[in-house]
Amino acid sequence: MVSKNTNVSAYVALGSLRNTVASRDQSEARVNTGYRVATAADDAAYWSIATTMRSDNRSLKAVEDALSMAAGVLDTAFQGMSSATDIMSRMTSRLVMAREPGVDRDKINTELAEMKDELRNIAESSSFSGENWLQRSDRNDPGKRSLVSSFQRDNNGYLSVDTIDYDIDGQAGTTNVNYMIDDKGGDEGILTGPGFANALGASKTWVLFNGTNAGTSYDEIKLSSTTTNQELDEMIKVVDAMTERMTDVATELGAKANRVETQHEFAKDLQSSITTGVGGMVDTNMNEESSRLKALQAKEQLGIKSLSIVNSSTQSLLQLM
Repeated sequence: MVSKNTNVSAYVALGSLRNTVASRDQSEARVNTGYRVATAADDAAYWSIATTMRSDNRSLKAVEDALSMAAGVLDTAFQGMSSATDIMSRMTSRLVMAREPGVDRDKINTELAEMKDELRNIAESSSFSGENWLQRSDRNDPGKRSLVSSFQRDNNGYLSVDTIDYDIDGQAGTTNVNYMIDDKGGDEGILTGPGFANALGASKTWVLFNGTNAGTSYDEIKLSSTTTNQELDEMIKVVDAMTERMTDVATELGAKANRVETQHEFAKDLQSSITTGVGGMVDTNMNEESSRLKALQAKEQLGIKSLSIVNSSTQSLLQLM
């Protein structure tokens, strides 16, 4: 039926053309943005998951940066403690040499004094971004140190940050201390605290040297012509015990540094996995979408041609009238 009021064929052709144009616009948007799911209107579930995962990826980047700093802190502390341990071994050998008859102990003491200066320089310079785990010079410095290691999202969607914790104090006044020099009070530290001499039952409170703020002046390990063999034997035992403790601390620091390195590599791999996973959910397949766009553009041209043909059919009726 042909109606002068309603051109049904033209409406059908126009509706088809309108749908084609809408599909073409969507396809062009996907090609331009690179996203198959750019807004919640495209796919609410995928958009929500992708948004959350992108947020987690940014948090992972922050964790990766924090792990880089943690690696610097631990590596600095480990290298300092390792170097100090080598010096302590040399010091033990000099003390053993001093036990031999006829040795000039004053000259050996000159060497010991130089080694002590080296140890202090190592402790003072083993600082990374203000973090020094080998020396305490301020009473306000916290004994327990924490370094960011990772973060996780629980089943309820809440984030929590995990840390690598380390107590540089250990147990004050004992042999179980974890830093070298105590300049805040002078009673602690591997080299400045009397814990090792007390544990060995020495006749004196032997320390390698006193801290700068020592409330009590302990007996420093140093040699002179009046040093007795008994005192020298005690010094050797104390220095050896200090060296063993420093070796243990260096081992623990090295283990934590390895853990940080592992976490750092995992954080980078996890970021890559999340990026790939989110891309698979919301990214546009450019090969497929470009082919689709070309097809829709061709379909649009055909729709325009069809609408022109349908409209031309009314011309015959107008000629008859």
